[in-house]
Amino acid sequence: MADVVSFRKEEPGGLLLREAKGPVLRLTLNNPPANVLSIALMEALLTALDEAATSKEIKVVVIAATGKLFSAGHDLKEMTQHRADAGGGRAFFERTIRLAADIMLKISKLPQAVIAEIDGLATAAGCQLVASCDLAICTDTSTFCTPGVNIGLFCSTPMVALSRAAHRKQAMEMLLTGETIDAGTAKEFGLVNRIVPQQYLRQVVDKYASVIASKSPQALKIGKEAFYRQAEMPLAEAYDFAVGVMVENMLARDAEEGIGAFLGKRMPEWKEE
Repeated sequence: MADVVSFRKEEPGGLLLREAKGPVLRLTLNNPPANVLSIALMEALLTALDEAATSKEIKVVVIAATGKLFSAGHDLKEMTQHRADAGGGRAFFERTIRLAADIMLKISKLPQAVIAEIDGLATAAGCQLVASCDLAICTDTSTFCTPGVNIGLFCSTPMVALSRAAHRKQAMEMLLTGETIDAGTAKEFGLVNRIVPQQYLRQVVDKYASVIASKSPQALKIGKEAFYRQAEMPLAEAYDFAVGVMVENMLARDAEEGIGAFLGKRMPEWKEE
């Protein structure tokens, strides 16, 4: 049960609170008041995701936040302090933005499903984090924006995740105007899956996590990887790729077990990865 130790709940003062409950790992941004993605917070988040990737216990990861803001994005004060560095701060800027990109890539490559739980404002790299997660569930008072254009800094890295989650013209609308959109608009744009009243947010997220965690971890791993790979392919190439993936999946132990259980009218017994 080493994973239980790895994912123990941290002290309230930590920048990232980690708590595993059964097969679900909850990672909570805890950098008040705006949960800015400082170097320290991003390093903690990337470490937690790395640990989750190798866990046999964790089936679903939830990324949530404390306070009234999900995340205001990069820590601009921290970045500005390094303008006096050699090269005008280039090395620190590259480190900060690359670290955020590494987190987004890690989420897409994680074998487990990742759910964003949003209650409040998600802006800039915070919006990027939401867009990078496999699913996103928010409260009816949550808001979203990519406001870099308002301060002379186009949200180019948030653009990568946003343009893959939202419809193209809607993503451009957010990027070009920098305006804040409400939860309903975010759902219409394709940025979030569900909108729920605040008092039911945790309950709904836990239900989604529980349902996903009950599925074959082998199938979920195969399917998530295939989803993101085929999304970047031309249609015919995507079908050729998916045919191969599904044949290999059909030959896997969990598919044999799952189909046998379905035909035998019994519950399947999944193999641990």
